[in-house]
Amino acid sequence: MSNPSLEQQIVSVLDNNEFCSFGTVENGKPRVRYMALFHDELTIYLATNRKTDKVEEIQDNPHVHILVGFDGKPSSDILQIEATGSVSTDESLREKVWRDDFKEWFDGPHDPEYVILKIVPDRIEYHSGKSDPQVWQAK
Repeated sequence: MSNPSLEQQIVSVLDNNEFCSFGTVENGKPRVRYMALFHDELTIYLATNRKTDKVEEIQDNPHVHILVGFDGKPSSDILQIEATGSVSTDESLREKVWRDDFKEWFDGPHDPEYVILKIVPDRIEYHSGKSDPQVWQAK
């Protein structure tokens, strides 16, 4: 069920957060790490090296989880995102996500080691302060 107001609130939280906690599954156990957060509406993109464990973990099990927004305050807007991840080498996507500070790890947006994790949400819980969570579901 589409809820444009809730989707706008979720996008606003994504806009206001540069980092997220990103969880994958390895051998049936969760693995979580902090990552720089990029998005286009509700689709999330994470830049990484193709040789990292998270690439192999997504290829083995595409079910991922992202936590966005906790700043230690009771009024925090928080997103709990259940999603499906994939690894992309699409040139236009790599250029879109590229930032100059990536030069510390990559030669440029066409570096063969530079890949994008594309994260497509299945379910998002939006928490705002002490109010009950609102749930967005993919169609």
